Amino acid sequence: MEFRHLGRSGLLISEIAYGNWITHGSQVEEDAAVACVRAALDEGITTFDTADVYAGGRAEEVLGRALKGERRQGLEILTKVYWPLGPGPNDRSLSRKHIMESIDGSLRRLQTDYVDVYQAHRYDYSTPLEETMQAFADVVRQGKALYIGASEWTATQLRAGWEMAQDLKIPFISNQPQYSALWRVIEAEVVPTSIELGIGQVVWSPIAQGVLTGKYSVGQQPPEGSRATDEKSGARFISRLMHDDVLSAVAELKPLAEQAGLSMAQLAVAWVLQNANVSAAIIGASRPEQVRDNVKASGVRLEADLMKAIDAALDPVVERDPAKTESPAKRP
Repeated sequence: MEFRHLGRSGLLISEIAYGNWITHGSQVEEDAAVACVRAALDEGITTFDTADVYAGGRAEEVLGRALKGERRQGLEILTKVYWPLGPGPNDRSLSRKHIMESIDGSLRRLQTDYVDVYQAHRYDYSTPLEETMQAFADVVRQGKALYIGASEWTATQLRAGWEMAQDLKIPFISNQPQYSALWRVIEAEVVPTSIELGIGQVVWSPIAQGVLTGKYSVGQQPPEGSRATDEKSGARFISRLMHDDVLSAVAELKPLAEQAGLSMAQLAVAWVLQNANVSAAIIGASRPEQVRDNVKASGVRLEADLMKAIDAALDPVVERDPAKTESPAKRP
């Protein structure tokens, strides 16, 4: 496993991070989830990403139990706040009330005294940014988080948040966007701004919900037990990719992966890691063997000709519009 600095900070994280967005507490049973976490640790992953909203808090609980007994100083734990955690109007958002209550809930579920990075899970148009950043500053000064970050913020929002963080003298070091060879909306604006500000990307869905593994084919039913068959949560996220033109383009990557001596998943994860502003790629898994396969992308350097061939295969179906980085206009 190789490690990268998170932005321009001194914090090193494993360039393959383990995330439990859809799986833990929802798609797979706890024994399987714990087995995946153990596999991640065995493979050298030290960075674990979650959020309070995942499976209504159960994902944090499962991760906390799975990591119990590990040396805390040897781990980097990231979690997030914003989405609804209850029925009340203040059980959501980036208000001071919700942030201060949510960090305590996350720490309790994760069974830890602090998280390494506390992230705004979306931009909150309903709360003054000054209020949000002051609350984050207090969380940092109380020792409940070491760094702060964001998820799916635009370049303009990142700059505004970073500037306030500078005034408050707290480290705003990360952004967590969707990024894959099929979804490149951060490249035009978010990445250049982040490089300037010293913010690193911890990207989610590097294998495009599994589509870039090649497991889905034109004219065939999705494999049993795959994310596309998970009606509780996974299917609705992957549905926009389950089109013949996308699947046909992805099929063209198979011989390229074979020539490089990589699995399709390894090629996809390695592709996002070629972007120097990417500090880590978050992988998820429902089985330990998926973890072991994905981590082999660490340290892989793809040749320029291979990168060009990937671009040529996928270009007709790639999403690049920066406007696709968006947050709810109203409080969810």
